[in-house]
Amino acid sequence: MDKKLFWALFACLALCAPLARAQYVPSEGNLQSRKEFSQRRLGIFLHWGIYSSYAQGEWYLSTHQLDTSAYKQAAGGFYPAQFDAAAWADAFREAGAGYVTLTSRHHDGFSMYATRQTPFNIVDATPFGRDPLKELTEAVHARGMRMHYYYSLIDWIRPDYPKGSSGVAKDPSRANYNHYLEFEKAQLRELLAYGPEAIWFDGKWDHDGEKDFPWQLESLYSLIHGIDPSCLVGNNHHSLPIDGEDFQMFERDLPGENKSGYSGGQGVSEQVPLETCETMNSAWGYRVDDPHYKSVKQLVHLLVRAAAKGANLLLNIGPQASGELPAPALERLRGMGAWMAENGHTVNGCGATGIPPQAWGVSTSNGKTLYLHILEPGNLVSDGQRAVITLPIKGKPARVTLGAAKLPWTLSKDGFLSITLPLPSPETIDTIITIEL
Repeated sequence: MDKKLFWALFACLALCAPLARAQYVPSEGNLQSRKEFSQRRLGIFLHWGIYSSYAQGEWYLSTHQLDTSAYKQAAGGFYPAQFDAAAWADAFREAGAGYVTLTSRHHDGFSMYATRQTPFNIVDATPFGRDPLKELTEAVHARGMRMHYYYSLIDWIRPDYPKGSSGVAKDPSRANYNHYLEFEKAQLRELLAYGPEAIWFDGKWDHDGEKDFPWQLESLYSLIHGIDPSCLVGNNHHSLPIDGEDFQMFERDLPGENKSGYSGGQGVSEQVPLETCETMNSAWGYRVDDPHYKSVKQLVHLLVRAAAKGANLLLNIGPQASGELPAPALERLRGMGAWMAENGHTVNGCGATGIPPQAWGVSTSNGKTLYLHILEPGNLVSDGQRAVITLPIKGKPARVTLGAAKLPWTLSKDGFLSITLPLPSPETIDTIITIEL
């Protein structure tokens, strides 16, 4: 090789080497945060902002193509006088929740905290003048729960964010993503000062049709981990986690399923914790015309099925513009709390067992104890009075119980456990058999 060419290549490699991005290695604190995250199977999601005033959901600005100036003026009438952070936190804790995720800024660009980066926030743009994110964070932490912040990567109002597949018409000549990115970073620095345990990103799908859109997610993740290495980062981009992400979420689907249509082709990571987010009714943000709340039984089943797949359930509530949680949501929180008070140990700290889902239900395990959750008793093999469950198991049970009662069982030579039990009532939310290994 020619010497001049050799030294030219050497110089090029030397210059490029510092630019190579090091692979993300989670800190010990981050790994501990992941472990704690998976031990708290129920989380509460809150979609709350000035869109609550319209009572038509969080996408109202986009779906109805509203004038952005008029929409921003609606902040002047946003006064959630009934907001009580302590009462909210009490309701979540009594429901058995381990953490809360609040929308710090949704796609409409309205910030629900005292940011210095834009006057379009709840402290400066509304007569309320208080910081609900700060108040709720303090109340949640005081009750031993964790606080996570949802943060939108897109903005339907700011002119520097390049319009994607959602939102309203914008002047493309004013788009400046690098400028917008600096705004995001400044807001994230502010949010991290509140001490959240996780940042929940959303919106990458807005430019899915543009292969080379410069999201620069790694720079956002590095910023977060640089300030707080133990803070978890997740992104609702409907695909496997990328470098720098600490948990994987599934929108309206359990891991490995695609009933909602958001998880087509989305694999399931075996390296990071998992989370399913779902609504109590149909909408994320408050809708006055959406009374279609799932029953307590449906919600408990969703939580149990999530835990059986090694995932958390992030259950959404859309608070009203008044600052109140809807009465049907509070009723369901109380119902879930009653179930969790008695049975929370069968999901918290528990995960997948390797036993496939059965027609009658699923199983969870904490490593020492196996729990069989009979969710569909009508699918049990029975004679009308007693039922028999047969399933593969590793090892020999020390004891099999239903409540305080011991159940008769046999174990075949090829490792199949057969349990006989009284036929459960169809009205029972979840009949749980405990197998001590």
